[in-house]
Amino acid sequence: MSRIGKMPIDVPKGVDVKISDGNEVSVKGPKGSLSGTFDRNMLLTLENSQIIVKRPNDEKRNRAMHGLTRSLISNMVTGVTAGFEKALDINGVGYRAQKQGKKLVLLLGYSHPVEMEDPDGITTEVVGQNRIIVRGIDKQAVGEFAAKIRIKRKPEVYKGKGIKYEYEVIRRKEGKTGAKGKK
Repeated sequence: MSRIGKMPIDVPKGVDVKISDGNEVSVKGPKGSLSGTFDRNMLLTLENSQIIVKRPNDEKRNRAMHGLTRSLISNMVTGVTAGFEKALDINGVGYRAQKQGKKLVLLLGYSHPVEMEDPDGITTEVVGQNRIIVRGIDKQAVGEFAAKIRIKRKPEVYKGKGIKYEYEVIRRKEGKTGAKGKK
């Protein structure tokens, strides 16, 4: 039995969950609404303000989808109540970020500024000049947009310059050493 899949998902007050035919789940909460369609083999039920995910048998595919389905629905409930956020740090001389309306403008040592438009449902905030916070209700969309920002200038291992997640640790490498004293 899946340890994650068998845990019930608590639905807090103020959150409306609808499970329709074809395993389509829609969740409405104070921050917005999300919906998704899940594997038809999973048995989704709403009992006593808890969502319970069960699988019909122990086939390999159903075992794999059991925990995944439960996690995705749990993320939907968390997203409409608390939301998700990822923080990115910018390191490097002259590297900085600024907001211009819905645009995020990054100065990353290129000959031109890099401009990125906030997608629907995602907001970015610049704290100081070297910290970007990406917020939204869809965990996957928040992570994807944060990854798109990071890829504009990945952190390099010799000087540590670039954009990294706040929790990311960059293992620094030692540079080349010259041949001293050799003729």
